[in-house]
Amino acid sequence: MPTSTHGPARTGTQTVTDRLVESNRKYAEGFTDPGMGARPVLGVAVVACMDARIDLHAALGLELGDCHTIRNAGGVVTDDAIRSLTISQRALGTRSVVLVHHTGCGLESLTEDFRHELEREVGQRPAWAVEAFQDVDQDVRQSMRRVRTSPFLPHTGDVRGFVFDVTTGLLREIDPGADAQP
Repeated sequence: MPTSTHGPARTGTQTVTDRLVESNRKYAEGFTDPGMGARPVLGVAVVACMDARIDLHAALGLELGDCHTIRNAGGVVTDDAIRSLTISQRALGTRSVVLVHHTGCGLESLTEDFRHELEREVGQRPAWAVEAFQDVDQDVRQSMRRVRTSPFLPHTGDVRGFVFDVTTGLLREIDPGADAQP
């Protein structure tokens, strides 16, 4: 497990965060309030992996205001993802859920040992599971089941799951009823 440097990431004399804040200042100079509310125009929430190789809005043809985007390691439907989906549906009107995992995910190379190593290193057990997996298709199916069976989500009729290929940019839809390959 990598050791922490306890210092900011730097590019030259600036930290990465300094660069981001400067970019925001430039962005804000030309910014005009789009005048839209928090309800997504398309009524959809997308749960996807946080992988930096995925430009989710571009890959799905989405514009600002079209959807709620919930990202985490693996795009896994965790309790916190259910929390966000519940707020999205019950308070902000979404009706559809799209799940996007991807090829070459880092969670395919981790195990729950990651949690145990972390506990040994810092002296405290994380309250969360790693949610590592070996079969991306099966993990998408599991995430679809978690959405469809959540008692908190009133709209589970339009839940679809996909695997994004990071080398071609194409989505492959996962059949929720298919068995995992041995």
